[in-house]
Amino acid sequence: MLHAIATYYSDHFYNDPYYDQSQLSPESAGALFAVLMLFLVPALVIAVFTIIGMWRVFKKAGKPGWAVIVPIYNIIVLLEIVGRPTWWVFLYFLSLIPFIGWIGSLVVGIIVTNDLAKSFGKDVGYTLMLLFVPFVGYMILGFGEAKYKGPAAATPAH
Repeated sequence: MLHAIATYYSDHFYNDPYYDQSQLSPESAGALFAVLMLFLVPALVIAVFTIIGMWRVFKKAGKPGWAVIVPIYNIIVLLEIVGRPTWWVFLYFLSLIPFIGWIGSLVVGIIVTNDLAKSFGKDVGYTLMLLFVPFVGYMILGFGEAKYKGPAAATPAH
């Protein structure tokens, strides 16, 4: 049945010189919707779990949890938690510069994430979890036994 419908549409519309081929066919639209849902739904679930975990992490560090959902302010609060200067927020905007800026912004993000792990008494392995599976790492950090030990970047290295 579907093959007959698809054949009818392909014969009728695609051979019509007045048919605007920039429009999606019903089959293409359905396939596009399916692909979008395949990626969009898991991405939204991951984002929600990451936000919930970060909310708890911020609260454990004595900061308002709602700050997680406020753009730019969340970076400022995160920098306060880890002990980095507030002007570092501008380093995140390096990503606006193609290639070199992307690398710089990535390095800053890794440093701040490592500082966050250290601020809760965790090691480099935990930093890797926060970087590669943040929805798991932040949930464990927020709801687990880890205690905020203070800003790691503010203490001198031994």
